[in-house]
Amino acid sequence: MSPEALERLLTEVREGTLSVGKAIGQFRSLPYEDLEFASVDHHRSLRQGFPEVIFCEGKTATQIRAIARALLKHHRPLLATRATRQVATVIKRVDRRAVYHDEARIVAIRDPKQKLQGHVLVITAGTSDIPVAEEARVTAEVMGSRVETLYDVGVAGIHRLLDRQDRLMRARVIVVVAGMDGALPSVVGGLVPCPVVAVPTSRGYGASFGGLAALLTMLNSCAAGVGVMNIDNGFGAGCLAHRINVLGEQPAVSLPHSVKPKNKMNVKLRAEG
Repeated sequence: MSPEALERLLTEVREGTLSVGKAIGQFRSLPYEDLEFASVDHHRSLRQGFPEVIFCEGKTATQIRAIARALLKHHRPLLATRATRQVATVIKRVDRRAVYHDEARIVAIRDPKQKLQGHVLVITAGTSDIPVAEEARVTAEVMGSRVETLYDVGVAGIHRLLDRQDRLMRARVIVVVAGMDGALPSVVGGLVPCPVVAVPTSRGYGASFGGLAALLTMLNSCAAGVGVMNIDNGFGAGCLAHRINVLGEQPAVSLPHSVKPKNKMNVKLRAEG
């Protein structure tokens, strides 16, 4: 259940248009819905601001269809990662608004009322890194961030990056995706004041060890303010970048006037702080 749906439900109870019994009935699917093979977490949007995401690898088409239906009963948007075209077809039969992003391997249903916020910049070292970068881009956009991309500007031709420093400086958070030696996040981290999310990819020759070399390079970065995701984890990078990007955009949750805090000393300290 989304925050908006929960607020609407409580308002209906308060105004007497919905009985307490019927409201309890609607809450019975919370905080999760048991599908036997999956426990769909309908509370996640309340806790984290975005519904549960379907990770499609290892799931059957029947399982994905059932999970998508359960989520769409309560939530918009929907995000399904590591999806094939066949999976996209399955989800489109559940909701025709589903869109398949081929390079990102993501099926998404966006909230048409959503306004994109802030500014995330996604950068790749090479063209081969674009699929992971696209996973990050689509994830951040569906979650509500305004995203720009800057691809193929790796350290083998660093002038391609330096020529666009103005774009780096406009970003609120930057995702840097790189394979091979994984050096680009350190370069970007040394140029910008904003947080940098580094993503190692499995692209590279034998000694890259499937992205391990790039991962270790990023973990050993000498640039301050660089955080590192797991190998090929574009989704995780997009999610983290979005959360950083919208900090301060969302209003703080305030208690109703009828709710009085028990700890007066704590309230006083907050006011003075």
